[in-house]
Amino acid sequence: MDSRLRIANQAVQPVLVMFPLGLFAMAVLFDLGNVFGGPDILGALAYWNLVAGLIGGVLAAAASAIDLMFVRGTLAKRRGVLQGLVNMGVLLIFTVILMVRMRTPDRVAGGGLVAIELLALAGAVFGAWYGGELVNRRRTPAFARAEAGNRIF
Repeated sequence: MDSRLRIANQAVQPVLVMFPLGLFAMAVLFDLGNVFGGPDILGALAYWNLVAGLIGGVLAAAASAIDLMFVRGTLAKRRGVLQGLVNMGVLLIFTVILMVRMRTPDRVAGGGLVAIELLALAGAVFGAWYGGELVNRRRTPAFARAEAGNRIF
């Protein structure tokens, strides 16, 4: 099964997943620095990393949904939907965190919000790991794994 979204003969979805993951990780690191006594600018940087991560996450989810529409087989589709639900849950948690932060004038998070961010980041890492397992190990791709002799051009 080939990915339907390709640029230069490479699948788009696996590349798109890495951007929000990195942006969410940086947001958590900036917030940790802020909570442990850093300047308030770290909180503002974390806020804008969350905004950019959510935009990238929506793009990655859309690419994943397009690829998932063309997956055949009930087990592969079930695993792909599970991975999509995990990733959508992470996006929802980060969206709620962003909305809570919008209520503060300086966009700085407190210790409780950072703890929730850490849990959401752990969920994002799990979702990325599970997606990699689907593609590389299980041979039941939820998205974009072209096997030898099974290429559709």
